[in-house]
Amino acid sequence: MGMKCIGVDIGGTSVKIGLFETTGELLDKWEVKTRKEDGGVNILPDVAASIRKKLDEKGLDLKKDVAGAGMGVPGPVMPDGYVEVCVNLGWRDLNPQEELSRLLDGIPVKSGNDANVAALGEMWQGGGKGYSDLVMVTLGTGVGGGVILDQKIIAGKHGLGGEIGHIHVRDDEWEHCNCGGVGCLEQVSSATGIAREARRTMAKSDKPSALREFGDNVSAKDVLDAAKAGDEMALEVMKTVSHYLGLALAQVALTVDPEIFVIGGGVSKAGQFLIDMIQKDYDHFTPISENKAKLGLATLGNDAGIYGAARLVL
Repeated sequence: MGMKCIGVDIGGTSVKIGLFETTGELLDKWEVKTRKEDGGVNILPDVAASIRKKLDEKGLDLKKDVAGAGMGVPGPVMPDGYVEVCVNLGWRDLNPQEELSRLLDGIPVKSGNDANVAALGEMWQGGGKGYSDLVMVTLGTGVGGGVILDQKIIAGKHGLGGEIGHIHVRDDEWEHCNCGGVGCLEQVSSATGIAREARRTMAKSDKPSALREFGDNVSAKDVLDAAKAGDEMALEVMKTVSHYLGLALAQVALTVDPEIFVIGGGVSKAGQFLIDMIQKDYDHFTPISENKAKLGLATLGNDAGIYGAARLVL
């Protein structure tokens, strides 16, 4: 029987955990609730207990059968695993990888920022398989990014590598992003941003649109569905969104020049329709060469994080 490895993806509402063969085959996945109270003090003990229980069920021995565990964390992670702050978890001044290793009898634990880790997962077993230089952009509640060059995560000296969502793209924005900046990519092309753009667009004209039936509860999915069906206002919103996405991707392409951009997150469920829209703007902003990073879709969905986390320890 081959060695196993464990991938842990810590999110604000739940922690996803996967048990893998070291070859990359997912054997089992499950979730535990993220208990954020008391500064998130329960999160890692809950994870460790859950891993032990699962290994017991499968008749596996932590020390003998497990090569290690990897962990994706929602915030900047220093190279030694130190985390200054995780806003969504209540963590402050903590080294979660040391802590989890201690709770798991000292097996090796490696950690990284969740978006970087998801990028690694897509490179290993997903939309970036076969490439060693890729940039992943996750369009979810926020906009995450992960840069992989020569199969290695580029986290940067301060953990800010790949924070594509906080590149300033929009000069006429007046509201603040939750990073404190104004005009971030995240403010216009995350799921939250698309919905906000739709509300603004409805408010400033009285053009009829399928979006109006949702009113202030309009979601990014509503906008994309309506745009696909040819709704004029929804298409106007998506043109704005893809303009800024194309701009940001062009800036990244001209900085690190990857082989492929892998687009993931909930918004990417719109598929090729979204890619085609972004492609137009991306091409417009990179006239310098035909020969450049292509755009593709992530394929691992919500599992990218556990795959990448497992890959960290290999």
